[in-house]
Amino acid sequence: MSLKILYGVVGEGMGHATRSAVVIEHLLSRGHEIKVMVSGRAFEFLQKRFSDVNRIHGLHIVYGENEVKRRRTLLSNIIQLPENLSTNIAQYFSLIDSFTPDLVISDFDSFTYLYAKNHQIPVVSIDNMQILNRCRHEDLPAAHQRDFQVAKALVKSKLPGCAHYFITTFFFPPVRKERTSLYPPILRPGILQAERREGEHILVYQTSSSFTGLIPALQRMTGHEFKVYGLNREETLGNVQLYKFSEAGFIDHLASCRAVIAGGGFSLMGEAVFLRKPMLSVPVGGQFEQILNAHYLQQLGYGEWWETLDEDLIQHFLKNVPRYQEALNQYEQHGNEKLFAALDEYLPRIARGETVEGEQPPDLQGH
Repeated sequence: MSLKILYGVVGEGMGHATRSAVVIEHLLSRGHEIKVMVSGRAFEFLQKRFSDVNRIHGLHIVYGENEVKRRRTLLSNIIQLPENLSTNIAQYFSLIDSFTPDLVISDFDSFTYLYAKNHQIPVVSIDNMQILNRCRHEDLPAAHQRDFQVAKALVKSKLPGCAHYFITTFFFPPVRKERTSLYPPILRPGILQAERREGEHILVYQTSSSFTGLIPALQRMTGHEFKVYGLNREETLGNVQLYKFSEAGFIDHLASCRAVIAGGGFSLMGEAVFLRKPMLSVPVGGQFEQILNAHYLQQLGYGEWWETLDEDLIQHFLKNVPRYQEALNQYEQHGNEKLFAALDEYLPRIARGETVEGEQPPDLQGH
């Protein structure tokens, strides 16, 4: 059954776009017609890959010193609100005139979700964020309980009442809500095709250029080689090599590294787990979703989670890499097969108004 699908992608950060691109490619290969609505930098990324991609405006986040600057974020979004609202209203009415979807898929995007609700069209969620609200999380540190409750409430309010929630994750806590199923992380083709090797370098992904203390700390650790992405420049600083972004180069360095040092973003963490690379995670301050990812990374024995970073903590992590490697060697994931099989089976049924709760085959559960 071929479907007309409206696919919404939140544009804050590139992880949602890269994961959605993989799903969209699969759906197109099954003969579905896809119209994509996307905000932020993700628009250019998806426009290069697909023929029907449309720009909308969403919220954005301002960072500084490896944390979210909440006041600056609020002010920036308020300043841009009139222009953004005007653009979205125009897109909304253009959409009504040009496309009649059978189904809406939202990767944490509110625009397409609200369109589906206003037109009584089934909407499903495919993302990693809903795990905050739809699963039980035990043993979270007491210091983060308040942040957890706030983040959980925000996620709960984002896409309530979807026909189904397909959640991608490398950790599998108990599901506490109906119409919810968990699947392994969505992996881009370059990761699936990468040749995993055991190298000596440490891959570092630094997303905040204002986090100035990291590079000098790495330079002082002369016994180790670090390959650093995220600062958008090419430079050799002794044992530290800086690289401009290159998808092929980054994937090759990830597949061949000894370990990874990065934030708490879901995409890279899921790729590191798949390639069985121990990771030291330093989540961006003010982003509880990253803290949750890092918490489970440490709980599963795949790496360490610290809220700050210095030479001693890095040395502690590197000393324990063999132990984390042993735990990661037990992880198994067969590409994107389980999620794709579930989507092929259930999206046509959801589009017809059927409920698929409780009918997920046992071999599609977990990882």
